[in-house]
Amino acid sequence: MPGRDGLFLHEEILLLALRDEAGTFASGTQYSFGMGGAILAELLLDERIRVVTPKKTPLAEVVGFGRVGDPVIDECLQKVRDAKKRASLQTWVSRFAHIKDLRHRVARRLARRGILRVDQDKVLLIFNRTIYPELDPGPERRILERLRNAIFGGATDIDPRTVALVALAHHTGLLSANFDKKELKERKDRIDRIINGDLTARATKAAIEAMQAAVMVACIVPAIMTTTIASR
Repeated sequence: MPGRDGLFLHEEILLLALRDEAGTFASGTQYSFGMGGAILAELLLDERIRVVTPKKTPLAEVVGFGRVGDPVIDECLQKVRDAKKRASLQTWVSRFAHIKDLRHRVARRLARRGILRVDQDKVLLIFNRTIYPELDPGPERRILERLRNAIFGGATDIDPRTVALVALAHHTGLLSANFDKKELKERKDRIDRIINGDLTARATKAAIEAMQAAVMVACIVPAIMTTTIASR
């Protein structure tokens, strides 16, 4: 189910990754894996899939076949359902993250709702690219307010969607892209408590843990591969 502004988690991640006026995506973040993890989180929280562990590796298994109502999430659920064999959660995060034109599809959907604007500019005065300047700052402002209240406030019961968003933003570099790094460092213990599920309902803790473990692996593997190739 979408949140307060009718936004799904992957849409919130995209808004956090966009530079508001330029309409380009923040560098130094792993937002694509954040979007993949957000889709996985939606499926887990909405009980469309569950985590099963027949051996050591947690696998995704479809348990609910009804549509969620978002074309990207519904497409991803269909992919899990149609898979010839069950795959690990981190595999699905990576597959979701690499759906063709994912960020453009999500951004254009937000543009149709009047949140972003679709525009064109040139790179090096030669190459055309599509950008998405922010048209309505309200939704992103409320996302940031929600994150700020969770991280810098003292609430002892945080809703599962906000916990998932904090975890996704933390592991993909989007927290430090949107908040002062020194202030975040001072709240490290609080952030750890949030993403460890200590401040949310026990029923959703397992889903959050599974999602963020998958996102961490999905983010780390490409970084290791890049480092290895660069060192050769």
